Amino acid sequence: MMKFRFRRQGADPQREKLKQELFAFHKTVEHGFPNQPSALAFDPELRIMALGTRSGAVKIYGAPGVEFTGLHRDTATVTQMHFLPGQGRLLTLLDDSSLHLWEIVHHNGCAHLEEALSFQPPSRLGFDGVSAPSSLSRVTVVLLVAAGNTAALGTEGGSIFFLDVTMLTLLEGQTLSPDEVLRSVPDDYRCGKALGPVESLQGHPRDPAKILIGYSRGLLVIWNRAAQCVDHVFLGNQQLESLCWGRDGSTIVSSHSDGSYAVWSLDTSSSLTPQPTMATTPYGPFPCKAINKILWRNCESGSHFIIFSGGMPRASYGDRHCVSVLRAETLVTLDFTSRIIDFFTVHSTRPEDSFDDPQALAVLLEEELVVLDLQAPGWPAVPAPYLAPLHSSAITCSAHVANVPAKLWARIVSAGEQQSPQPASGASNWPITGGRNLAQEPSQRGLLLTGHEDGTVRFWDASGVALRPLYKLSTAGLFQTECEHADSLAQAAEDDWPPFRKVGCFDPYSDDPRLGVQKVALCKYTAQMVVAGTAGQVLVLELSDVPAEKAVSVASMDLLQDREGFTWKGHERLSPRTGPLPWPAGFQPRVLVQCLPPAAVTAVTLQAEWSLVAFGTSHGFGLFDYQRKAPVLARCTLHPNDSLAMEGPLSRVKSLKKSLRQSFRRIRKSRVSGKKRVANANSKLQEANAQLAEQACPHDVETTPVQRRIEPRSADDSLSGVVRCLCFADTFLRDAAHHGPTMWAGTNSGSVFAYALEVPAATSGGEKRPERAVEAVLGKEVQLMHRAPVVAIAVLDGRGRPLPEPYEASRDLAQAPDMQGGHAVLIASEEQFKVFTLPKVSAKTKFKLTAHEGCRVRKVALATFASVACEDYAETCLACLTNLGDVHVFSVPGLRPQVHYSCIRKEDISGIASCVFTRHGQGFYLISPSEFERFSLSARNITEPLCSLDIAWPRDGSQASQRLQESPKLSQANGTPSIMLAPQSHDGSPNPAHCKGADTPEPPEATLSPMSIDSATSADTTLDTTGDVTVEDVKDFLGSSEESERNLRNLAEDEARAHAILIK
Repeated sequence: MMKFRFRRQGADPQREKLKQELFAFHKTVEHGFPNQPSALAFDPELRIMALGTRSGAVKIYGAPGVEFTGLHRDTATVTQMHFLPGQGRLLTLLDDSSLHLWEIVHHNGCAHLEEALSFQPPSRLGFDGVSAPSSLSRVTVVLLVAAGNTAALGTEGGSIFFLDVTMLTLLEGQTLSPDEVLRSVPDDYRCGKALGPVESLQGHPRDPAKILIGYSRGLLVIWNRAAQCVDHVFLGNQQLESLCWGRDGSTIVSSHSDGSYAVWSLDTSSSLTPQPTMATTPYGPFPCKAINKILWRNCESGSHFIIFSGGMPRASYGDRHCVSVLRAETLVTLDFTSRIIDFFTVHSTRPEDSFDDPQALAVLLEEELVVLDLQAPGWPAVPAPYLAPLHSSAITCSAHVANVPAKLWARIVSAGEQQSPQPASGASNWPITGGRNLAQEPSQRGLLLTGHEDGTVRFWDASGVALRPLYKLSTAGLFQTECEHADSLAQAAEDDWPPFRKVGCFDPYSDDPRLGVQKVALCKYTAQMVVAGTAGQVLVLELSDVPAEKAVSVASMDLLQDREGFTWKGHERLSPRTGPLPWPAGFQPRVLVQCLPPAAVTAVTLQAEWSLVAFGTSHGFGLFDYQRKAPVLARCTLHPNDSLAMEGPLSRVKSLKKSLRQSFRRIRKSRVSGKKRVANANSKLQEANAQLAEQACPHDVETTPVQRRIEPRSADDSLSGVVRCLCFADTFLRDAAHHGPTMWAGTNSGSVFAYALEVPAATSGGEKRPERAVEAVLGKEVQLMHRAPVVAIAVLDGRGRPLPEPYEASRDLAQAPDMQGGHAVLIASEEQFKVFTLPKVSAKTKFKLTAHEGCRVRKVALATFASVACEDYAETCLACLTNLGDVHVFSVPGLRPQVHYSCIRKEDISGIASCVFTRHGQGFYLISPSEFERFSLSARNITEPLCSLDIAWPRDGSQASQRLQESPKLSQANGTPSIMLAPQSHDGSPNPAHCKGADTPEPPEATLSPMSIDSATSADTTLDTTGDVTVEDVKDFLGSSEESERNLRNLAEDEARAHAILIK
């Protein structure tokens, strides 16, 4: 007989409607530089630029905020892209020789990118019943001719086919075979050799009926499409790489594989030109690499530009990535740090103009985009308002700061402008200005902070679609690094020829890995900041508007507390420079705290109102008073068996005995669990009965979910002492009548330490507190039952709302917290969320996420979700990202599940580890080393491209009938589609004892300012510390087949229960 335990009646319809007004999942925009770019195009009429990638993504950019994204159905490399000028249409060629036509279309006033047509050439391109060699199926070059209505396709076999672009169909009878070209070539030039593949096709600048064809062997031919004959032949003998016309059509420039280029003059009196008028090897006479592409641009002033890539001396500089710019006697060799993909010039293309007069040079590299102003003296680089390489040094952590005050924003922008070589003219000289941004000006300013491997922290304007760089803070100048002398010697030995000039900011090499930034926190009201690094350095900084020269105070804190039996085997600490040091305007160091042992900092938080900073490592945590520059507290969290924590992240010395012991322990546990499974042979029958019960129950009745059994973790597991989170709060800890400053710390072993702090109160009207010592006394210590790592801690006031940030309440920037008592602390571990009352620390509410969902918590933050139906209504909820890549939202303090969405692939371990939530229901995570994906959980707070483009081109019904069926918008360019599901209720209901009154809507909280419960800024993230990418992450990825099948089954059930599926 089957037994059921029925729960309350189905969800309240009013609550379900309210959920739809509060929550909605969107993947909105991708910030940063596209990963692995492979093609480039520019429309000089619309002033827009297109980038293609190896994953098949297509991205079009115009003015800041104008952005379009598309994704080919097949994951293939985009090899070439060509705009149909002025039409908002783009033709792409993939490495499988397929052609795709994209269109920018307008719907409801906003434009977006759609794939209209595609063309896959047959495996054998033959006509008139004659089979052609299979090599013809590979297209090597594409040229748009006749105002973009026809495309010429050059192939590997040397043939040229013509394509109707409007329908993407081949035009029969117009194919040009290499045999037909050879008839116009002198007999002595043929010599039985094939012409080779078509390397270049260039349209005549004055006569659209003529096409310049360049074959790999070196032969150049002008083909007249109207007369179907060869007009002129240029007998080149050097292997060809690229071609370019002069503006007037009387000059041709060719570049070759031996590092030379040649200038050919078009003699109308003869149809044959045997030799070029000029040929030179710019970096000869020694063997040089090929010049892959060359451009010739004339100027009204008389001298012309010659711009080419490659051509460097093979022996000396064959490994350099260079673009050379030559004008008259001036030669500059632009030296880049990554491979050159393509480049173009922004110049006049109007037929009535006689000169090109190039304004700018845009160079697409594998890791960045560089634009040079060719009209300014010295050809300086133009700062990019978007497409900045986030990974100029590898990203190690990130944090988001919302609602930045206007004064602080202006000071940060001013400091960044002083770092830029030309702050005033940079934005006005940006040449890619097409389209109009229709998005409203953001109501609040958001800062995205990224910490990097080279010790820098970069500030980004994350308020809108374009992620704009504002300011860069470097901490390396405070320390003595190992590579300084080697760098100075290398620069001194650099020759004057070629005239290299370093361009670009991508620098993947770090002087010292110990400089890497692990955690950052910023107080937006006092402009104070803390930066913590890999070698245990904790740096407190303060924003200054003027440069200064001052010495930095240094303090050390021993977190081991003289504990015996532990020897640090990792890296040494960084040596600070002594004496006064010059500091530019911006954030300037105030005090340096060095943790001992110098392990990577795993958690940090700043309390500017009390002038305190707390930090934790794998050995313990410390509290430091940076006003008095004195330590307050140091606590060791190491377990006696935790020897792995003494080896450090940069140490290669690992304990073989320890790893063997752990391996045998895992084997022993698996055998025990296997016996338990045999003993409980009827468990699968019970699960089947539960599923049958769910199907047999009425749809409006919920059943109690099956909970998984959670094995407690061993107390002596490796790295159990790692401090995962820290928190300051003004709450009730000693008794229920008196509240005061407290500090909370959570560790990897499920331990929570709460300290009562004695902080001298500031005088009335004064910002600084008296110069008396701060005291800390241990008030509470909590040990979670299963020893799951504590991910986050937050204190809730008497109304169940998170406490405001420092200075928010005192400056009337947020609603004052309820300090009449009834406070609670929310502790989020990897397995469950639990609310404890204060000061008794007794359990009040909990939700066992691992037991219900079979996943573990990775990131947690408190966020405000505003209603789209009522401007004055908002709720504070708990957003959680799991190791399976799902995002769950829970009510606070009831911990009732609201919605959950699939956000990140569970195989994307680094993406999950890099996720950071904002205070208003958005988030960021890395989809590649250089790109952040932005997503929104809020139905109201969405940041997405809203733009239009002024285009005019004929489009009739016959074309529309041939369009491809509109495909789902795949907004994530790395190949992961963004499927937007309607908000759905969590199918597991918690115990009614812990969810009393959850059906009643919570009171309006429009004035709330919830904060992240990891730090005072937002949920920060670290990519390379022990607390984030853990062994459990890898185990999740390599999970058993049973677990994979179960996850797929759960996913299928979730999709079946969704109210609707909307394709975003």
